Amino acid sequence: MTLRRAAALLALLAAPALAEDAPFAPTEAVTSSPFLYAKSGAKAARATHATEAGAKVIGGEVAAEGAWPWQVALLVGGAPVSTDAQFCGGSIVLDRWVLTAAHCIHMPQADGSFADLKPTEVSILVGTNTLTEGTGDLIPVEAVFRHSSYSGGQFDFDIALIKLSRAPQVPFQTIEVPDAEYGDLLNQQGVTTIVTGWGLTEGAQPTPELRQAQIQVLDRELCNTAMLEARAEDAAGGFGYAVQTLGVAEQDAYAIWDELMAKAPKPVSENMICSGTFEGGKTSCNGDSGGPLVVPVEGGGYIQAGIVSWGLSATTGRGCEETALFSAYTNISKFVPWLNEVIEGNP
Repeated sequence: MTLRRAAALLALLAAPALAEDAPFAPTEAVTSSPFLYAKSGAKAARATHATEAGAKVIGGEVAAEGAWPWQVALLVGGAPVSTDAQFCGGSIVLDRWVLTAAHCIHMPQADGSFADLKPTEVSILVGTNTLTEGTGDLIPVEAVFRHSSYSGGQFDFDIALIKLSRAPQVPFQTIEVPDAEYGDLLNQQGVTTIVTGWGLTEGAQPTPELRQAQIQVLDRELCNTAMLEARAEDAAGGFGYAVQTLGVAEQDAYAIWDELMAKAPKPVSENMICSGTFEGGKTSCNGDSGGPLVVPVEGGGYIQAGIVSWGLSATTGRGCEETALFSAYTNISKFVPWLNEVIEGNP
């Protein structure tokens, strides 16, 4: 049996890593969620000692103050405004409603289960691109709503809403989201997109400045093929070893392998957008989770097509893969009925 033919079993066991501010290969509760990672103080410790990873959108640039006025930062509740307290991003879709990723507010517990954050455990910083004391408006949270089909440890249905206790008292703007028909038009290869956030980047030290990077929508099937091929390469050794150890005939091994590949779930589902660059080096990274992926529209405005969901982990185990061709984003247009239901049901 050839190495290439035997290429995917182990990879099926290794799920892609979240684009969050935590190690990309989570092994314990404190490092398997962006919130717990920031709350534990490990984020600050890593910023002091890190030699790889960093703190901005990969391949991006500093956003001008006042740009992206719908962007918000999720901070550990009760903590002062700082890069250490920030653990995810979000966007304002109505004056008291913030859109973010479900994995930002759905936390692993000591017993292995998952639970949503309590409102007091998170604050929302609005109206600033700089994570420093005295900037923006730090607003308490009234309620947290996670999509019911999202569960811990997965990446599909990665969408949540946060209701603020009050409207912001600083200048801000809301961002529109597309309906299903418009969303299909936006989710086409080559469409220009912009991702923003305070997440990790090249280098090592966190930065309090919001970053931006221009990327583009990539064909979902191309992204899936690339990921499955990479997983197949990782799986080859383990599968080949199992076949040899168990004495499985070559013909049977081929059949088993083909069946495994046929049953392998596609990493980028229809609920996701794949966006990046063919040359790589521009993507979202740790800490960007929950933030917006926007598309420029005619007239100079923007519409939010996606939510930063997950990306590829670095081979060092520290941060994200800086040369990755793409990251995955929740396709908001698939969830407009859910958004309307939650907002209308909680006036």
